[in-house]
Amino acid sequence: MAAGEQQSRDYLRRHRIPELLHRLSALLLYHRPERPREFLIQALERVKAGKRAEGEYPHLMDETNLAAMFSLLDVVGQGHITPAQYREALKTLGLSTEGLQFGDDVNITLDVFKEEV
Repeated sequence: MAAGEQQSRDYLRRHRIPELLHRLSALLLYHRPERPREFLIQALERVKAGKRAEGEYPHLMDETNLAAMFSLLDVVGQGHITPAQYREALKTLGLSTEGLQFGDDVNITLDVFKEEV
């Protein structure tokens, strides 16, 4: 791989551009707005405001969706899932698993799942 290509990949990874584009695409397909460009601009403005703590970050899922997803992972109804299940759920949603601080002996509750996702 050429040095320039590696630098480009590092740049995209460092700024989490693939995750952003994946999330924007998911929002777009979920909502299917009549004016997609305007929708994406508004979503990016909400991301910017959310990072400044001036507004709510745009979410693809609401708490009901997250609770349903958690219940699918917690098939036995224990009230918690394993860190491995949590990592796989994040990957499925196209979210980053870098920097997760959960050890393998920790149980992830619904409240933690909602907060983190």
